[in-house]
Amino acid sequence: MLAGALRVFFIWLSDRRFLGRMAMATPLVRRMPFRFVAGTTLHQAVAAVRALNTTGASATLDVLGESVDDRASADRAAAAYVAAIERIAAEGLDANVSVKLTGMGLDLGDEECLAVVAPIMEASDRHGIFVRIDMEGSAYTQRTLDIVERLRAGGHDVGPVIQSYLHRSVADVERLAVERVRTRICKGAYAEPPEIAHQDRGPIGDAFVELVCRLLEADAYPGVATHDTDMIDRVKAFATERGIGPDRYEFQMLYGIRRDLQRQLLAEGHRLRVYVPFGTEWWPYFMRRLAERPANVVFVLRSLVGDRG
Repeated sequence: MLAGALRVFFIWLSDRRFLGRMAMATPLVRRMPFRFVAGTTLHQAVAAVRALNTTGASATLDVLGESVDDRASADRAAAAYVAAIERIAAEGLDANVSVKLTGMGLDLGDEECLAVVAPIMEASDRHGIFVRIDMEGSAYTQRTLDIVERLRAGGHDVGPVIQSYLHRSVADVERLAVERVRTRICKGAYAEPPEIAHQDRGPIGDAFVELVCRLLEADAYPGVATHDTDMIDRVKAFATERGIGPDRYEFQMLYGIRRDLQRQLLAEGHRLRVYVPFGTEWWPYFMRRLAERPANVVFVLRSLVGDRG
């Protein structure tokens, strides 16, 4: 019950930007996110990716920021992604990028958003770097999938994220599996009502495994985005049973979380991609990480006293 209340509280905080701005102005709070955020600059993020690559892990870079309501802000965010892609290519890093469409002007309209992401697609095409289109709250689900479809129809190498807690996700994954679209499956980290989303961990976890297995059957190279060892074991068991090799999927985890499990998966010969966020607009992302697992508060407190393990 306490964990559920904390989850609701942290999700509420993630949407309170004014509180975020106030908190981020204090030196102590400014230190808090860096258990889960690689830094505020591209240079810091690239250093984190380089370190991950030396361990055998891949990465995906996320320029933190979402829900912009003017074209100039959206264009600046897109330019940051272009710079990230250019840096990945120049340094030969094993990395791609993850983009939230609300940060690309989705609230200004689909056509405006497509115009904003065009330079990202051009850089991606030029360097052969995959672009993951992140999923956000359910109000954006269909529009996000529609834009992914339009980008793919234009020949761009993009793929969506599907959240297992949404009831609609079974049908969405079925359509994506038919076309063998490279899709990340995650549980979902936004507050959604029971009418459209599972509320309990059991059904969310079962749906997660079901969706991943459907993509594995379709040879759609799913991204298995979880830190839950039970779900990881169930996916591994299914892959072994069906003779699906570790080159046909990858596990995905968040920067700074379950580093022990990340090392274990790599040692077992599995592919691993780490989600590496960076930037100054870290408040919503940080609050959602605490909402997903309130025990992460302990990691934050430890990091403040110097434990980076």
